[in-house]
Amino acid sequence: MPEGHTLHRLARLHQRRYGGSAVEVSSPQGRFTSGAALIDGLVLETAEAWGKHLLHRYESDLIVHIHLGLYGKFTEQQVPMADPVGAVRLRMVGSDYGTDLRGPTACEIYTEQQVDALKARLGPDPIRTDADPERAWGRITKSRTAIGTLLMDQKVLAGVGNVYRAEILFRHEISPMRPGKDLDHAEWDALWLDLVELMKIGVRRGKIITIRPEDDHGEESYGRNRPRTYVYRRAGRPCRICGTEIQHSVMQARNLFWCPVCQPA
Repeated sequence: MPEGHTLHRLARLHQRRYGGSAVEVSSPQGRFTSGAALIDGLVLETAEAWGKHLLHRYESDLIVHIHLGLYGKFTEQQVPMADPVGAVRLRMVGSDYGTDLRGPTACEIYTEQQVDALKARLGPDPIRTDADPERAWGRITKSRTAIGTLLMDQKVLAGVGNVYRAEILFRHEISPMRPGKDLDHAEWDALWLDLVELMKIGVRRGKIITIRPEDDHGEESYGRNRPRTYVYRRAGRPCRICGTEIQHSVMQARNLFWCPVCQPA
């Protein structure tokens, strides 16, 4: 599932492509036909992200809420666009570019009240300038749940996924199994500030870059054209810092990676 930086990057792209202009909107697949009809020809005022949720705000106070889930993906091409291929849930066409959306978990019309309810359910988003890290801290410091689980809970922290979770805990030498209540405020402040910086780099670069320049050498990344990681998807490989074998387990149905020496329990 895309992490929050991807949604913010998409929001910025859509703002550049379509913001302030009328957009032709359709649903070639047919599953968003009634919603598309409501906004077809309207001006897209703003595109923004909250965690892993994308919001397109049109004139007349209509909002399209999109959650990509595991399989959702946007593609774009210059106009005139070719005929739709596959199950295109949403097609947006502007003056110069067009965008197709396939496979999202959600693509629906929201009211402002529904957006407010969504925001109320989500924890602070490290990429947003209006985020309040104390909201997340208030939940973490009272919880016996493992910090590795809390960081992935969108009600605690919006936009953080498996890669950022694994890497940020390694960078701060925190065991993913440590209960949230056992973190101190200084550790949380440092972790939050690091997340803000790393996720903003992700927005700018379009990649999750978590490894410090002095450690960016040795064994190649787990995937082609992927930046190196400290622990993510490196189970059984030597830690880049201490040489200990990276461990793997499953936490709340998600793969978890950590170094037992650099991140002692």
